[in-house]
Amino acid sequence: MKKNITLFLVFLLASNFYAQSTISGLKIGYIDSEIILGQYSEAIKAKSDLDALVAKWKATLDSMATDYQTDIANYQKQSNTMTPEKQREAQQKILEKEQKIQNFRDQKFSQPNGEYFTQQDKIMAPVKKKIFDVIDQIAKEEGMKFVFDKAGDVVLLYADPEFDITYKVLDRLKRGK
Repeated sequence: MKKNITLFLVFLLASNFYAQSTISGLKIGYIDSEIILGQYSEAIKAKSDLDALVAKWKATLDSMATDYQTDIANYQKQSNTMTPEKQREAQQKILEKEQKIQNFRDQKFSQPNGEYFTQQDKIMAPVKKKIFDVIDQIAKEEGMKFVFDKAGDVVLLYADPEFDITYKVLDRLKRGK
């Protein structure tokens, strides 16, 4: 009986030691994509290009809205002197402009098929590829099995700074290697 208990304890300790060495041998890293995207020049330029496109669309929307508001003001001033037929025509013109504004807004900004999202994917795709390639290189060099994004949807409640490879990725991206 003593022999069985001793054997059991040895087995328990050995399995516990094996489990700890396996888990401790698992190397995990993380990055903060917000820092990388905020400091990597190609990402900054891509965001700037996208922002310029959005500013152009917003200017177009503002112009359309001003034209629409002008038509409403003119209609309100002149509606008393218009024939019923002219009133209907003016109302129809106003409704058409309102619909054009809504269509333009939907075409540019609706999710997920709006032009904003397709342009964002198109503009950011080469930048993301470079970032992912560098993350992959560093993870392989450091023997990491997993790399998480601290800024993403994954909730990282605690991370030892020793495993933060954000600045390694950023440095390599800036050096172009």
